[in-house]
Amino acid sequence: MSDPDAMKFGALTFIWVSPFATSELWVLGRIAEAGFEIVEVPVEELGVLDPGALRSGLQEHGLGAVVIGFGTAGRDLSSADSDERARGMQYAKGCVELAVAAGAKLVCGPLHSAVGKARVLEPSERRAERARAVEGLREVASFAGERGISLALEPLNRFENDMLNTVAQGLELCSQVEHENVGLLLDTFHMNIEEKHLGEAIRQAGERLLHFHASENDRGAPGSGHVPWSEVADALRAIEYDAAISIESFVPTVPGLQTAVSMWRPFFEDPDEFARESLAHLRSLFS
Repeated sequence: MSDPDAMKFGALTFIWVSPFATSELWVLGRIAEAGFEIVEVPVEELGVLDPGALRSGLQEHGLGAVVIGFGTAGRDLSSADSDERARGMQYAKGCVELAVAAGAKLVCGPLHSAVGKARVLEPSERRAERARAVEGLREVASFAGERGISLALEPLNRFENDMLNTVAQGLELCSQVEHENVGLLLDTFHMNIEEKHLGEAIRQAGERLLHFHASENDRGAPGSGHVPWSEVADALRAIEYDAAISIESFVPTVPGLQTAVSMWRPFFEDPDEFARESLAHLRSLFS
C-alpha cells in the first residue's frame, strides 16, 4: 500500500435502512457525518432508487459509491430456468447502469448465483450450473466493460452459497469468465469460515482484489471479535491494496436476506454508534 493515509473507507446502507430507496437518501448524510468516504449502494430491486437523485446526494455529501448486487431465487444467472437467468441478466445489467448513472466504477457482490442456495448436487449438475454462471457473467462483464465498470465477485460461506466459497474458487471463476474487468470482493466474515489463513488468502487474491469487506466473525463491529485484524492489514499492505475497505452489516428487516444469511437477531443496537466504532478500528489499523 503505497500511501496508507489515502485509504478510503465505506459503509453499506443496509446498516441503517432497507430497502435503500430514493426516500432513504438521508442515510448518505449519516454516512458522511460518521467520517466515511464511500457508500455501498445495495440494489434490492431495480427502479426503487432514482439514479439522478442518488448522484446529487453523493455530490452533496462528497461521497464516492460502490454498487452492491446479488443473485436471489428468481433472478439467478446460474439457474437451469431460462426465465430466472433472463431476470438475473436484466438485474445485473441494471446494477451496471445504476453505477454509471451514479458515477461509480465498481459493481460487486455475489452476482454469479443466488444467496441462500445451498444444496447437494450431482457433479454433472454442479458443472452445468457453473457453466451457466460463466456464460452469464461473460455477457455482464462485456456490458460493464463497455461502460467503464468493473465487477467484483464475492465468495460467500458454505451456508449461504454452494458455488463460490473460497479465494481459490473465486480466482478460478474469474479466469473462466476471461474478462480483465472481473475480480473479487473478499469479506472477512466469510473468509473466517472458509479460509485456513486470512492473510494468505488475501495474498493469493493479489491484484484480483477489487473491493474489501471488513466484517467481524459475528457481523458485529470490526475489532469486537476474533478476526485477526493485524494479519488482514499486513496482507492488504503486502499486495499494495489501494481500493476501498467497507463495513458490512444488516438491519434485521432486509427482505429475503433473513433466511438467506441466517439473521435471527440484531447485530448491533445503534447503527450510528456501530459505524463510528467500526471506522475508528479500521483507521487505527492503517494509521
